[in-house]
Amino acid sequence: MTIVTHTTQPFDGQKPGTSGLRKKVTVFQQPGYLENFVQALFDGLEGAQGSTLVVGGDGRFHNRQAVQTILRMAAAHGFGRVLLGRGGILSTPAASCVIRARGAYGGIVLSASHNPGGPDGDFGIKYNVGNGGPAPEKITDGIHARTQQITQYRISDAADIDIDTLGEQRIEQMVVEVIDPVADYAALMAECFDFGAIRQLFASGFRMRYDAMWAVGGPYAKALIEGVLGAPAGTVVNAEPKEDFGGLHPDPNPVNAEDLIAHMAADDAPDFGAASDGDADRNMIVGRNFPVAPSDSLALLAAHATVAPRYAGGIAGIARSMPTSMAADRVAAALGVPCYETPTGWKFFGNLLDAGKVTLCGEESYGTGSDHVREKDGLWAVLFWLNVLAATGQSVEQLVRANWATYGRNYYSRHDYEGIETAAADKLMAGLRAQLPQLAGQVLEGRRVKQADDFGYVDPVDGSQSAKQGVRILFDDGSRVVFRLSGTGTEGATLRVYLERYEPSVDKQGEDTQAALAPLITVARSVARIAELTGRKTPTVVT
Repeated sequence: MTIVTHTTQPFDGQKPGTSGLRKKVTVFQQPGYLENFVQALFDGLEGAQGSTLVVGGDGRFHNRQAVQTILRMAAAHGFGRVLLGRGGILSTPAASCVIRARGAYGGIVLSASHNPGGPDGDFGIKYNVGNGGPAPEKITDGIHARTQQITQYRISDAADIDIDTLGEQRIEQMVVEVIDPVADYAALMAECFDFGAIRQLFASGFRMRYDAMWAVGGPYAKALIEGVLGAPAGTVVNAEPKEDFGGLHPDPNPVNAEDLIAHMAADDAPDFGAASDGDADRNMIVGRNFPVAPSDSLALLAAHATVAPRYAGGIAGIARSMPTSMAADRVAAALGVPCYETPTGWKFFGNLLDAGKVTLCGEESYGTGSDHVREKDGLWAVLFWLNVLAATGQSVEQLVRANWATYGRNYYSRHDYEGIETAAADKLMAGLRAQLPQLAGQVLEGRRVKQADDFGYVDPVDGSQSAKQGVRILFDDGSRVVFRLSGTGTEGATLRVYLERYEPSVDKQGEDTQAALAPLITVARSVARIAELTGRKTPTVVT
């Protein structure tokens, strides 16, 4: 075995987004493409010599090949040890858990999250720092700058190693330890929740359906829900990770998880339904014929946090991304704790968590988490719900409606316009920003605009600033319309339109969500000129 230096040249477009670098598999398969990015990453790390690196991914197509490349490059860079999930598998929250539990320098997570997989699907890579969370912008900006200047990369010429057998092997002077991908995570979950109460819940005849969507969450859910907690075999379905996610789009929402929605709407529906996404960091919660909005899920878990052992002493605060509904704000106010509004992207929660300012975090895109790791965590959220159900004896619908009665209901929806031409999307956002000075004070569909701005964020811990994080139109009655372009797609642009209306009166909380938001939908389409600029009269996906 020797370390070889290869001459290379930059590839365009290797700028990490909110969750790393995501491109089509065929892009990553280009000779030198992955190697350039990994070398640019390693070039920016200080003090990594002899340290421990965690590596794993969601098992999608190209995962195994990429793992072998990263191992050989890590050896060439001088890492002392790599902790690799067996088969190249580690869910994103489990990777964060292992980094923290084992005191690793950092980790490389191979995932495109909820994006489709397979040879024609998407692939992704991101770097997580020593706290277990996604790299902050100063690191990702440095990686991008280096990718534009790179002229060579270093890699060992060692043969592929066995990544399916637990134990230690060597590449050059580096030890590769293949670990059980579930063990560390399962131990952490046992510290978070009252497993005894959840076991009793299942023993009482409580029925559940967990759809892992043929993705990486399956092994974790099988081990914990069916294994440790005693749910009947078959409770977890679509549990084997597949490189193409069985042809499914592994995004747990009512559109893509339609099989779960159908089961939960049946006459003999289980008591509780849940799904996780490609890398198991997102979750969807469903009661009998009653899908739960992610924003409501965050608010409810915050309101009931003390039933779980880890949070028995109360929570320090809540953080939510700016587009996420303000339901959690009202719970935080009632609890007397702060609620922080951040840009989209889990990395913005890291400083708040590390500083002890918040305990629970959430995003409207089906992501919820806490200070137990530094990523959103789908199975953790499901276990939290099970703990609440066991402690209260109420159904999902009863719990949510009681939360609305106490704090008010935030009617909320997201309309996605996917695959828009990038130039058209940019023109739309530029047009919105140009209107901002004139919008305040206008009456739109019967509502007066209180404020219109382009959201910016100053981190309360380190003072770092993030500008242009989404155009907001805020109304006097607390309603909102928010526009932003997504950073998670791989083709064209995705325009996300977020709509929110607050309703405090219990007797007005039973309206259909889209009907309740109809005036705001009209405002959004008119002000942004969506049909005119994009050619789209209706959204691609409504959640």
